[in-house]
Amino acid sequence: MIREVKLSDSGVIAEIYNYYIEKSTATFEEVPVTVSDMEKRIQEFKKDFPYLVYEENEEIVGYAYIHHYHPRSAYRFTLEDSIYLRNGFQGRGIGKALLGELLSKLNNNNVHAIIAAITLPNEKSIALHESFGFKNVGIFKEVGKKFNEWRDVGYWEFLLHLSSG
Repeated sequence: MIREVKLSDSGVIAEIYNYYIEKSTATFEEVPVTVSDMEKRIQEFKKDFPYLVYEENEEIVGYAYIHHYHPRSAYRFTLEDSIYLRNGFQGRGIGKALLGELLSKLNNNNVHAIIAAITLPNEKSIALHESFGFKNVGIFKEVGKKFNEWRDVGYWEFLLHLSSG
């Protein structure tokens, strides 16, 4: 079941996200977040855009949200997605369900593009985004260093409204 996030979900979401901070390169954060940190993030992100959780048997096993890509005003029509699943729940269609629901909630003419920034390699995230029509638009080489290794980040873009010229 997919539903809107509640502030009371912050602890579980922090737990899911902290796995990726501590064990993965999916995020470039390196210090685990507190429940209070996550509460603040949820409040910030959900005030303008969808922030969703996926539940199985009344347990949150994934979450996804959309946020502004960049704070400068000319980027106001471009958003970025973030999707995280509890470790062990990948490959079950949860990410696809969450991304599909996020995109379906963007019936807003003020959204032009969605960006997915993906630390490479990450074939599952690439396949997920490409299944919705995201196109690779470039790779930034060695822009982050995590676990003592330089990491590349690929960028995928989905245009909701194709330009007319």
